[in-house]
Amino acid sequence: MRTTRTILAGCALAAAALAAPAQVLPPPQNVLQLQTSGTVEVQQDLLQMTLTISRDGSDPGAVQSQLRSVLEAALAEAKKTAQPQQMEVRTGNFSIYPRNNREGRISGWMGTAELILEGRDFTRISQAAGRVQGMTLGGVSFGLSREQRARVEGEAEAQAIERFKAKAADLAKAFGFGGYTLREVSVNSSEPGFAPRMRMMAADAKVASSEAVPVEPGKAAVTVTVSGSVQLR
Repeated sequence: MRTTRTILAGCALAAAALAAPAQVLPPPQNVLQLQTSGTVEVQQDLLQMTLTISRDGSDPGAVQSQLRSVLEAALAEAKKTAQPQQMEVRTGNFSIYPRNNREGRISGWMGTAELILEGRDFTRISQAAGRVQGMTLGGVSFGLSREQRARVEGEAEAQAIERFKAKAADLAKAFGFGGYTLREVSVNSSEPGFAPRMRMMAADAKVASSEAVPVEPGKAAVTVTVSGSVQLR
């Protein structure tokens, strides 16, 4: 997700120009386009665990029934220790698709289903994943909560703005001008999503009952970019 804020300089001049009769204006002169950024690293505080199940058979209805039975039991087990923000539980992908033979004809049906555990309490989530029966660990990802991102976004923004001002002043001096005025500036912040740390095939990632899955988060970079134009003077 990306957020953008734009600051327009010289609003009074723009309003006056709208009120005046239409006329052809000369192209702007001595205008520089600049872009700078600020980046702050912060500890990831969100964990997402994806549990999966797959079944195959000749009857798509039977495959769907098997998936639903396991998923409902897993969902009920995980919800026992669910808590808002600390561990939230939801279902993910649920799909059934045909399996074709060499002649291109349907020879059977395959289905997959997902259960997703997500939140800030890593211990709670990993222990809940260990208690779920009949599903395997499909992936582990880490991310940032909105609060964690907002905490450092202001710092990254301040860095980017100071660098923009310093760069504009340096370039104005290098080109022989005494200073500059802002024409237009945009401030863009990027929101890092979940970053996968471990991705294993279901057959190789069986979750043992009552055993917590070991997890270790890393850091994520929050970046704010300032871009725009300045009028040299």
